[in-house]
Amino acid sequence: MANTELIYSEEFSPHTRDVLLGKVSSQMSAKRFTHVLRVEEMALELCELYQGNPEKVSIAALTHDYAKERPDDEMIQVIKDSHLSDELISYGNAIWHGVAGAELVRDELGITDEDILDAIRCHTTGAKEMSLLAKIIYVADYVERGRDFPVVAEARKIALSNLDEAVAFETKQTLLYLVKQEALIYPKTLETYNHWVVK
Repeated sequence: MANTELIYSEEFSPHTRDVLLGKVSSQMSAKRFTHVLRVEEMALELCELYQGNPEKVSIAALTHDYAKERPDDEMIQVIKDSHLSDELISYGNAIWHGVAGAELVRDELGITDEDILDAIRCHTTGAKEMSLLAKIIYVADYVERGRDFPVVAEARKIALSNLDEAVAFETKQTLLYLVKQEALIYPKTLETYNHWVVK
């Protein structure tokens, strides 16, 4: 199914796809928006393979980076106003834009479906328990066809044959990258690793 053929039912979003596209694109650079469209395309491909709900997949993919380019001070305020853990503040926008971004998607876009919001929350960290939708968005964001890094071709191949294995592969590669960078590792990423990767 081509993305443009998708007609939203209003069950999961108060907006049509075109209106949602406008609202999302107004919050980010053209480069980021192009990435979002590629994630939607990849997510819908995975959705068809693994029998997901195309409408929910499309909405979650289009909104997953809604808060990615918001100023840090605004995001910290969202964390405080939403009574999210103060610990989040130490991890920066790479983590905030998913966890706090879901709050903005709900409050500003009127999208209240918990499955969609949860997919946004964990699209960079994964989670111990992930719905089919959450797995699709997590993997699609990693393997969308504009991505170019050493293991992406392998990751893409796995994604198209076994979604759970793709979650495990991505999580392991992300952790290896963070360790190599000597970066702070968000606890949920370790939880994801322990659940999906450790044999």
